[in-house]
Parts: sequence; C-alpha cells; structure tokens
Amino acid sequence: MEKLTNKEEEVMHVLWKLKKAFIKEVVVVLPEGNHYNTVSTIVRNLEDKGYVGHQAFGKTHQYYPVVKFEDYKKEFMQTASQKFFDNSYKNMVSFFAKEEKISADELREILAIIEKK
Repeated sequence: MEKLTNKEEEVMHVLWKLKKAFIKEVVVVLPEGNHYNTVSTIVRNLEDKGYVGHQAFGKTHQYYPVVKFEDYKKEFMQTASQKFFDNSYKNMVSFFAKEEKISADELREILAIIEKK
C-alpha cells in the first residue's frame, strides 16, 4: 500500500466518511482554503494510487474509496510500529504512557480486551 501525503489522507478521511461523493461535496467538508481544482487533482492522484474509484455521470464523476479505512489504519500502525518502535507494540504503548497520552484506566481497559481473547 503506497504511503499517502497529509492532504491525500485528509481527502480520504472525507471519502471514508461520505462513502461516495462528487468533488464539490468533498470540498465542502474539508477546511476552508481547499480549492476545487486542488481537491480534484488530489482525488485523481488517489485514483492513480488505487485508493479511489469513480462512477461517471456524463462529464462529472462520483468518487468512492476502494481501500477500506480499517485496512489503511492497520497498515499505518504496522509501519509506525516498525519505523519508530522497533516493531514493538509494547514500546508504542509505553511511549504514549510516558507522554501521558494514555491513562492507567485506559491501559486497564486494553488489558481486559487482551485477556478476553
């Protein structure tokens, strides 16, 4: 799975949320300052990368995600684990605990999930 730029990822999040959309619908959901032509170019790049498909309606296209959010998230987390945490989820969770981004209660919830499996 090819890595997405921040802007491509932002557009994908909109498409995952909307499920299918015309460019003008994507532009409305994105923060201000995203112009139609720029978003259109980003969506075409996403289509070239295999993340997005389209259905033609005359001269306009309705776009939809081809890659599922869960699949992208899984790939992203595996890559982050490999690059930054020596492929160790323990190191990743420890990092968030040290940075105070995860509480003891949340860690207990995670442990309960693990123990149920």
